[in-house]
This record gives sequence, structure tokens and C-alpha cells, in this order.
Amino acid sequence: MEKLTRLFSMAPLLLILCLPLAFGGHDYNQALSKSILFFEAQRSGYLPRDQRVLWRANSGLNDGKASGLDLVGGYYDAGDNVKFGLPMAFTITMMSWSIVEYGKQMAANGELGHAMAAVKWGTDYLIKAHPEPYVLYGEVGDGNSDHYCWQRPEDMTTDRHAYKIDPSNPGSDLAGETAAAMAAASVVFRRSNPAYSSELLHHAYQLFEFADKYRGKYDSSITVAQKYYRSVSGYNDELLWAAAWLYQASNNDYYLNYLGKNGDSMGGTGWAMTEFGWDVKYAGVQTLVAKFLMQGKAGLHAPVFKRYHQKAEHFMCALIGKGSRNVQKTPGGLIFRQRWNNMQFVTSASFLATVYSDYLTSSGGTLRCDAGNVAPSQLLSFAKSQVDYLLGDNPRATSYMVGYGNNFPQQVHHRGSSIVSIKIHPQFIACRQGYAAWYSRKTSDPNVLTGAVVGGPDAYDNFADERDNYEQTEPATYNNAPLLGILARLGGGHAGYNQLLPVAIPAPKPVSAKPRTEPKAKSTLASSSPVSIQQKVTKSWNEKGRTYYRYSTMVTNKSSKTLKDLKLSISKLYGPLWGLTKSGISYGLPTHINSLPAGKSIEFVYIHAASPADVSVSSYNLA
Repeated sequence: MEKLTRLFSMAPLLLILCLPLAFGGHDYNQALSKSILFFEAQRSGYLPRDQRVLWRANSGLNDGKASGLDLVGGYYDAGDNVKFGLPMAFTITMMSWSIVEYGKQMAANGELGHAMAAVKWGTDYLIKAHPEPYVLYGEVGDGNSDHYCWQRPEDMTTDRHAYKIDPSNPGSDLAGETAAAMAAASVVFRRSNPAYSSELLHHAYQLFEFADKYRGKYDSSITVAQKYYRSVSGYNDELLWAAAWLYQASNNDYYLNYLGKNGDSMGGTGWAMTEFGWDVKYAGVQTLVAKFLMQGKAGLHAPVFKRYHQKAEHFMCALIGKGSRNVQKTPGGLIFRQRWNNMQFVTSASFLATVYSDYLTSSGGTLRCDAGNVAPSQLLSFAKSQVDYLLGDNPRATSYMVGYGNNFPQQVHHRGSSIVSIKIHPQFIACRQGYAAWYSRKTSDPNVLTGAVVGGPDAYDNFADERDNYEQTEPATYNNAPLLGILARLGGGHAGYNQLLPVAIPAPKPVSAKPRTEPKAKSTLASSSPVSIQQKVTKSWNEKGRTYYRYSTMVTNKSSKTLKDLKLSISKLYGPLWGLTKSGISYGLPTHINSLPAGKSIEFVYIHAASPADVSVSSYNLA
């Protein structure tokens, strides 16, 4: 995430060309499995029972508390311990798009369940970050104080202030991207978890309205983000991007009309792009709208949608070197946009090339470039060449995915992987101590950050595997997210699907894992708790296209003593609750009940259009 400038010595081109090449077949399914695993290393909050990256532990457990909210969870964006909302939301959107297009291939590989879990880890947090229709929390932690420290996330002592946007401090780009993430994820869960899918779409509707009604750049409101994730492109691209995903998710003509009426004025039909990423979404919008056009959905907006389509083709032609303004490439053939974390642009652009190739193939079309018509297979071949380079087919014979192949980065710029696991060395590591004892070491990381895609080589294919070389050795979630779809596509063969047909993502197979004890937040309970909590659905009904559930929760004192001062923690609650008294972020017994005698129970109920809330005991006394 660090963007500070650094100069590197450039080896002569002759020496680069003399380096060995490692061409050969790649195991894309293995690479897919590893790339999904990386997201488990980036998790913040209470880790689940099926956590597979075992050198990580719980972290960020008080996030949001100072604001009276539960903002525990989500993802750290890169090698740091900050939760940045804009790149996190983009990550969720791109993971979801990968599943929407290639979920069947992921299912065949046995990875669909893991991929969907990775999406849900992000959307669970985004739901928490959107507590009111016109309020969205867009950052937890501060980049400046975080970069002063080199600590495991489990040891964090840096500021965990939560920053928000609201009508007085708008952020259309942040709210728009988060709406896109919620909408795309709602498609992912439509079959396997319809209540959750409906909940996500509801948030997406509200966030789009917020973004469109109260316009402004988010980094003008959350100024601490400016140094790290400045919204250079503004917010028009995110508004169009969100509208495209809301149409994909809802089939509501309001969003199709929004794309048609605003395409020219907001730059959707005007910007001819050669990049796509967490900041600039125009090429992604143009690709989606081109899909709608190929599906015959444009209607009266066909002339405008054709202009979107032309710009999408400009992007694709630029990638393969057949346009009027082509992307820069290294001597080894890799897309090169910038020397800081260049690989983010490689994976994002390659994903668009992959899906557009399949859109063209499904519609029987060809790519029209300045240099002539191009077969869709050439786009897919280009995307494959970029992935193969990333996995090791390059002048250095280096895999830029950690843990894949025999020659991959060993000194990753990542706090968690570079410091010995807290499970092995439980002693606290202080802020500056981490720099002195671990950052400066010239040895391999003690924890392998399996699946992480690092920043990658420079414009001349040079790469220095050094921890302080953050421009090249730092990974990021948004590097990996688009790669999931490409790897699933390359590993899944070439036949048996049509990308223009309605999406039907298969239900994931159950994921088996060795059960582990899941810790409880600030619980004073022993392993045999005297308090039992049982929840059940007592009623459900449909209203305005949504299914609502009434949940009954019984809290029982199983001990032989009287239960007093009971405090419950309730998260993932999205509707009204009756039968408890709220105090701060906790819930207690009703004011007219001071205690719960031995063997007695108390019931409370709540209603929302989602799975049961998470209810746990925070504290209590036995008299």
C-alpha cells in the first residue's frame, strides 16, 4: 500500500534477455486454490472454525467500539493493518464477478465454497459498515500511524478510529463501489442463501441512492485516505459501475435507464481507457454494458450502449496491441502501468479480456480493432499469457504468486507473514520493535503468505526480492480478486457454458475442516456455560419482494444460582428487537427484571430479512 517513491537500478536489456525462461504448462487449479487461500491470511476479526491459515489469530476486536458500532471483521488491504473501504469493496466486487462468470468451473475444482466464503467475509463487514441508509464507514485505522509501526495484526497498538461518509460529508465513489459489491455478491448468494442475497441487494439499493443523491469524492470527507487511496477518477465511474451491477442483480429497468441517460454526461461513452482497477472503473462499466447490448437488453438505449461497446473494444484492442493507443508492456510481455504494484493492473485487465472473449464467443461476434478484426480466442490467449508470466513464464523465471512454483518471493512486504506467528511466539511485539527485529531481517518470512500476488517487476522485468522494496514485494487483495475468475476459466476447459445466458451458480459443496474452538468476545464463561441460547424461526412472510423472518430466542439459566447483570452481544441484527434493554453496544435484561432465577428462561424476539443474528454472552454474575 505504500506509495512513496523509490529508485531502482536497471539492468542492461542484454542481461535481461539472457536470463532463463521457464515456459511450460501451469496448474491453474492449484493456483486458484492458493489465490483464494490468501484472503484467509488477510482476515480481520474473530477467525472462524474452518480457518486454514493457522499462523493467523484474532485481531482488530475493538474496531468500531469508540463509535458505538461493531466494525469487527473485513479484510486488511495489503501488507498493513488498515481496513480501507474503497479497495475492499472493489475486491468484493471482483471476487463476486469471478464467481458470477466462472462459478461452475470453481465448483468443478472444489473451490466454489471457499470463494463464496471469501466474498461473505467481506460482505458481512460491509453490512456492518452501513448501519443507516445514508451512513457508510469507509476506513478503520490510520495509514500514517500504521506505517510508523511494524506489528502483527494480533499485536496492533495503532489508532483504530473509524471514518465515515454521510450527507454532510459525502463519498459517491465509496458508496457507489460498495453498492456494486453488495449487488454483485447478491447474485453470488441468490441460490444458496436467498435471504442473505436479498439483504445484500437491499443495502445496494440504499447505497446507490446515497451515492447518487449526495455527490462528492470520498477522500474529501475521509481525508486520511488521500495519501493511500485517492480517488483520482472521481465518482462518475463508480455511479455507472454501481448502476450496471444493480441492473445485473435486479433486472430493474431503472438502472438500465440510468446507464442510458447518463452514459454520455458521466464519461461512460467518452473515456477510452487503457487501465482498470480500484480507482478507475470505466472499462469495467463498458464491458458490462457491452454484455447487456449483446444480450439484446439495450432497448431504446441501443445507440448509447453501442458507444459504451466501442469504448470496451478500444480497451481490448489496446491490450493486444492492435489499437490506436496501446498499453505499454515490458520486454517480457507483461502489461506495465506503474512501478508501484503494477500487478494489480495486469490481473484486472486480464480478467476483462477473459470475460469479453467469452461474451464475443457466446454471441458469435469478433473484436473490431484499428488493425482489423480479431478472433475472441486471441483475447483469451492474451489473458493466458499474462497469467503465465505471473506464474513464472518470464525472463527471471520467477513466480509472483507466493507459494506457487519453486522460485517465488521470500521476503514479502507484509507485517503478518514477516513476523513469527503469535501462536509460536506469544510475547507482545511493540510498534518499533517489529522494524528492528523483523522488518530489517534479510531472511525468508517465517510464515508463507500462500497465494499472495505481489506487486511484480518493473518496466524492464527486473525484480528485487527485498522486504523494504514495497513497490514490488507488497501483495494486495485487489491483485488476487480478478485472478480468481481467470484461473477458474483457464483451469476449467473451453466448452459447456454460454456467458450471455442468465447466471445459475451451483450450490457449493460442504467444506470439511477440522473443528476448532472459536473464541468469544470478552466472555467470562467457562467451557461449560451456565447460560444456553437457542434460536428458532417462528414466522415468515413476504412483503414487497422480500422475505422477512420472526426469530424467537430463549436465554436459559442452567445453573443452580441466580443469574444477574447478564450482558449479551448481538451482531448481524438488521431489524427491530423486543424483550431486551440496549445499553451501549450490549443488551441486558428488561428494566423490570433484575435477575433470572435458576432454571428459568427469558424470551426476546426480532425481525429481519436475513439469517439469524449472532447472539453470545458478554458477561454475567451468579449470586
